[in-house]
Amino acid sequence: MVAAAPSYPFGLDIDPPAPQSRLTIFFRYLLAIPHIIVVGILSLVVEILVVLAWFIIVITGKLPGGFASFVLNVYHWAVRMQAYIYLLTGKYPPFAMGPDAAYPVRFWGEAKLDGRSRLTVFFRLFMVIPHAIVLYILQIVASVLLFIGWVAGIFIGRLPGFIHDFVSGYLRWNTRVGAYMLLLTDEYPPFSMS
Repeated sequence: MVAAAPSYPFGLDIDPPAPQSRLTIFFRYLLAIPHIIVVGILSLVVEILVVLAWFIIVITGKLPGGFASFVLNVYHWAVRMQAYIYLLTGKYPPFAMGPDAAYPVRFWGEAKLDGRSRLTVFFRLFMVIPHAIVLYILQIVASVLLFIGWVAGIFIGRLPGFIHDFVSGYLRWNTRVGAYMLLLTDEYPPFSMS
Protein backbone atom coordinates (compact mmCIF):
# COMPACT_ATOMS: atom_id res chain seq x y z
CA MET A 1 0.00 0.00 0.00
CA VAL A 2 1.32 3.42 -0.96
CA ALA A 3 0.14 6.50 0.93
CA ALA A 4 -0.04 10.12 -0.15
CA ALA A 5 2.21 12.78 1.29
CA PRO A 6 1.43 12.58 5.03
CA SER A 7 1.69 16.31 5.64
CA TYR A 8 -1.22 17.15 3.36
CA PRO A 9 -4.71 16.88 4.94
CA PHE A 10 -6.09 14.77 2.06
CA GLY A 11 -4.68 11.74 0.34
CA LEU A 12 -5.26 8.49 -1.43
CA ASP A 13 -4.16 5.00 -0.46
CA ILE A 14 -3.99 2.55 -3.36
CA ASP A 15 -3.32 -1.17 -3.05
CA PRO A 16 -0.64 -2.67 -5.34
CA PRO A 17 -1.67 -4.12 -8.71
CA ALA A 18 -3.73 -7.29 -8.36
CA PRO A 19 -5.12 -9.77 -10.88
CA GLN A 20 -8.33 -8.65 -12.57
CA SER A 21 -10.85 -10.31 -14.83
CA ARG A 22 -9.81 -9.88 -18.45
CA LEU A 23 -13.46 -9.63 -19.44
CA THR A 24 -14.17 -6.77 -17.02
CA ILE A 25 -11.00 -4.99 -18.18
CA PHE A 26 -12.26 -5.23 -21.76
CA PHE A 27 -15.70 -3.83 -20.84
CA ARG A 28 -14.54 -1.47 -18.07
CA TYR A 29 -16.05 1.71 -19.48
CA LEU A 30 -19.40 0.05 -20.15
CA LEU A 31 -19.45 -1.41 -16.63
CA ALA A 32 -18.75 2.04 -15.18
CA ILE A 33 -21.68 3.76 -16.93
CA PRO A 34 -24.11 3.48 -13.98
CA HIS A 35 -21.51 5.07 -11.68
CA ILE A 36 -20.69 7.76 -14.25
CA ILE A 37 -24.38 8.72 -14.45
CA VAL A 38 -25.01 8.81 -10.69
CA VAL A 39 -21.73 10.53 -9.81
CA GLY A 40 -22.33 12.98 -12.66
CA ILE A 41 -25.70 13.96 -11.20
CA LEU A 42 -24.28 14.21 -7.68
CA SER A 43 -21.39 16.29 -9.03
CA LEU A 44 -23.86 18.87 -10.34
CA VAL A 45 -25.20 19.25 -6.80
CA VAL A 46 -21.62 19.46 -5.50
CA GLU A 47 -20.81 22.25 -7.97
CA ILE A 48 -23.79 24.28 -6.74
CA LEU A 49 -22.79 23.69 -3.11
CA VAL A 50 -19.17 24.69 -3.78
CA VAL A 51 -20.27 27.97 -5.38
CA LEU A 52 -22.49 28.68 -2.36
CA ALA A 53 -19.69 27.62 0.00
CA TRP A 54 -17.30 29.98 -1.79
CA PHE A 55 -19.56 32.93 -0.97
CA ILE A 56 -20.12 31.74 2.60
CA ILE A 57 -16.40 31.30 3.28
CA VAL A 58 -15.47 34.64 1.72
CA ILE A 59 -18.10 36.37 3.89
CA THR A 60 -17.87 34.41 7.17
CA GLY A 61 -14.53 32.57 7.08
CA LYS A 62 -16.33 29.27 7.80
CA LEU A 63 -17.32 26.27 5.72
CA PRO A 64 -20.77 24.90 6.70
CA GLY A 65 -20.42 21.36 8.06
CA GLY A 66 -23.36 20.00 6.07
CA PHE A 67 -21.89 21.28 2.80
CA ALA A 68 -18.49 19.83 3.64
CA SER A 69 -19.94 16.46 4.61
CA PHE A 70 -21.96 16.09 1.41
CA VAL A 71 -19.11 17.21 -0.85
CA LEU A 72 -16.63 14.93 0.91
CA ASN A 73 -18.95 11.91 0.75
CA VAL A 74 -19.62 12.38 -2.97
CA TYR A 75 -15.87 12.80 -3.54
CA HIS A 76 -15.20 9.41 -1.92
CA TRP A 77 -17.53 7.80 -4.45
CA ALA A 78 -16.09 9.77 -7.38
CA VAL A 79 -12.52 8.77 -6.52
CA ARG A 80 -13.47 5.08 -6.27
CA MET A 81 -15.19 5.34 -9.65
CA GLN A 82 -12.13 6.98 -11.21
CA ALA A 83 -9.83 4.31 -9.80
CA TYR A 84 -12.06 1.60 -11.25
CA ILE A 85 -12.15 3.28 -14.68
CA TYR A 86 -8.37 3.81 -14.53
CA LEU A 87 -7.92 0.03 -14.03
CA LEU A 88 -6.28 0.50 -10.62
CA THR A 89 -8.61 -2.16 -9.23
CA GLY A 90 -10.91 -4.80 -10.62
CA LYS A 91 -13.26 -4.59 -7.65
CA TYR A 92 -16.53 -2.99 -8.71
CA PRO A 93 -17.11 0.17 -6.64
CA PRO A 94 -20.06 0.24 -4.25
CA PHE A 95 -23.00 2.54 -4.99
CA ALA A 96 -22.36 4.49 -1.82
CA MET A 97 -21.16 7.85 -0.66
CA GLY A 98 -18.58 8.12 2.08
CA PRO A 99 -15.46 6.13 2.90
CA ASP A 100 -15.12 2.39 2.33
CA ALA A 101 -12.15 0.91 4.19
CA ALA A 102 -12.52 -2.43 2.37
CA TYR A 103 -12.14 -0.94 -1.12
CA PRO A 104 -8.62 -1.19 -2.66
CA VAL A 105 -8.53 2.58 -3.29
CA ARG A 106 -9.25 4.74 -0.24
CA PHE A 107 -9.56 8.51 -0.26
CA TRP A 108 -9.02 10.08 3.16
CA GLY A 109 -9.09 13.48 4.79
CA GLU A 110 -11.19 15.85 6.83
CA ALA A 111 -12.56 19.18 5.71
CA LYS A 112 -11.45 22.29 7.56
CA LEU A 113 -14.57 24.12 8.71
CA ASP A 114 -13.37 27.08 10.82
CA GLY A 115 -10.59 29.60 10.47
CA ARG A 116 -10.70 29.53 6.68
CA SER A 117 -8.54 31.88 4.64
CA ARG A 118 -10.93 34.21 2.86
CA LEU A 119 -8.15 35.49 0.62
CA THR A 120 -7.02 32.08 -0.71
CA VAL A 121 -10.64 31.00 -1.17
CA PHE A 122 -11.39 34.22 -3.08
CA PHE A 123 -8.46 33.58 -5.48
CA ARG A 124 -8.78 29.77 -5.55
CA LEU A 125 -9.32 29.46 -9.31
CA PHE A 126 -6.21 31.49 -10.07
CA MET A 127 -4.11 29.69 -7.47
CA VAL A 128 -4.80 26.29 -9.01
CA ILE A 129 -3.65 27.24 -12.53
CA PRO A 130 -0.08 25.87 -12.11
CA HIS A 131 -1.48 22.52 -10.98
CA ALA A 132 -4.00 22.49 -13.83
CA ILE A 133 -1.22 22.93 -16.39
CA VAL A 134 0.92 20.12 -14.98
CA LEU A 135 -2.07 17.82 -14.45
CA TYR A 136 -3.19 18.38 -18.03
CA ILE A 137 0.17 17.14 -19.29
CA LEU A 138 0.15 14.22 -16.84
CA GLN A 139 -3.39 13.34 -17.92
CA ILE A 140 -2.25 13.02 -21.54
CA VAL A 141 0.58 10.70 -20.49
CA ALA A 142 -1.76 8.74 -18.19
CA SER A 143 -4.31 8.35 -21.01
CA VAL A 144 -1.69 6.90 -23.35
CA LEU A 145 -0.41 4.58 -20.63
CA LEU A 146 -3.96 3.53 -19.73
CA PHE A 147 -4.67 2.55 -23.31
CA ILE A 148 -1.47 0.48 -23.35
CA GLY A 149 -2.42 -0.93 -19.93
CA TRP A 150 -5.94 -1.73 -21.13
CA VAL A 151 -4.56 -3.72 -24.09
CA ALA A 152 -1.98 -5.44 -21.87
CA GLY A 153 -4.61 -6.11 -19.19
CA ILE A 154 -6.82 -7.94 -21.65
CA PHE A 155 -3.94 -10.39 -22.20
CA ILE A 156 -2.25 -10.58 -18.79
CA GLY A 157 -5.24 -9.94 -16.51
CA ARG A 158 -3.83 -6.94 -14.61
CA LEU A 159 -2.44 -3.47 -15.13
CA PRO A 160 1.36 -3.58 -15.58
CA GLY A 161 3.19 -2.33 -12.47
CA PHE A 162 4.85 0.76 -13.96
CA ILE A 163 1.54 1.90 -15.47
CA HIS A 164 -0.26 1.24 -12.19
CA ASP A 165 2.35 3.33 -10.36
CA PHE A 166 2.15 6.25 -12.79
CA VAL A 167 -1.65 6.31 -12.92
CA SER A 168 -1.81 5.98 -9.11
CA GLY A 169 0.51 8.97 -8.77
CA TYR A 170 -1.52 11.00 -11.23
CA LEU A 171 -4.77 10.15 -9.41
CA ARG A 172 -3.22 11.03 -6.02
CA TRP A 173 -2.11 14.44 -7.27
CA ASN A 174 -5.42 15.06 -9.02
CA THR A 175 -7.36 14.04 -5.90
CA ARG A 176 -5.45 16.46 -3.66
CA VAL A 177 -5.99 19.31 -6.12
CA GLY A 178 -9.66 18.32 -6.34
CA ALA A 179 -10.05 18.55 -2.56
CA TYR A 180 -8.41 21.99 -2.70
CA MET A 181 -10.73 23.12 -5.53
CA LEU A 182 -13.78 21.80 -3.69
CA LEU A 183 -12.83 24.18 -0.84
CA LEU A 184 -12.29 21.34 1.63
CA THR A 185 -8.92 22.78 2.69
CA ASP A 186 -6.89 25.98 2.42
CA GLU A 187 -3.55 24.16 2.37
CA TYR A 188 -1.97 24.43 -1.07
CA PRO A 189 -1.47 20.96 -2.58
CA PRO A 190 2.08 19.73 -3.18
CA PHE A 191 3.41 19.20 -6.70
CA SER A 192 3.85 15.49 -6.10
CA MET A 193 2.67 12.14 -7.39
CA SER A 194 3.48 10.43 -4.09
